[in-house]
Amino acid sequence: MISDIQQGAATRMGKSIEALKHEFSKIRTGRAHPSLLDQITVSYYGNESTLSQVANIAVEDARTLTITPWEKAMVQAIEKAILKSDLGLNPATNGMVIRIPLPSLTEERRRTLVKVVKNEAENGRVAIRNIRRDANAEIKDALKEKLVSEDEAHNGEEKIQKLTDQYVKEVEKLLEAKEADLLSI
Repeated sequence: MISDIQQGAATRMGKSIEALKHEFSKIRTGRAHPSLLDQITVSYYGNESTLSQVANIAVEDARTLTITPWEKAMVQAIEKAILKSDLGLNPATNGMVIRIPLPSLTEERRRTLVKVVKNEAENGRVAIRNIRRDANAEIKDALKEKLVSEDEAHNGEEKIQKLTDQYVKEVEKLLEAKEADLLSI
């Protein structure tokens, strides 16, 4: 019983870490990375499709992305979608290839991004603590229903706390790495 609760909590905490990594990947550091364009959608034969479904996205160099659409007719639609996005990017078209130079980040913008990253990390920590609270509530319910003994419940709560501490440390490591990445020039 306790091990099932612990296993469920560990799975949910792992998913919180994955969600945090995904959020961190959206925050750009000034380096070109194809995931920067993940949220951009383009109208493709009447359907909204992500950019990666209608074109090949590649990294040309540290500050330039290239987009090669599967069809020539998509070049203008892709260009418009990039301009409309809130990323502040200016695509340059050369026939079938769209180049996107990434501007370098100013010190002020880097500091702002660090604040955003810290906020995301705090959201991750809160999510992990909420999972701990839910798991402890399940253990207490099992204790009330006499499905587990008091000792088992106490040991289960300790294990959940150790699990929580482990995942919060992982959030801290991710935060440190992302901060260092943002502040490096």
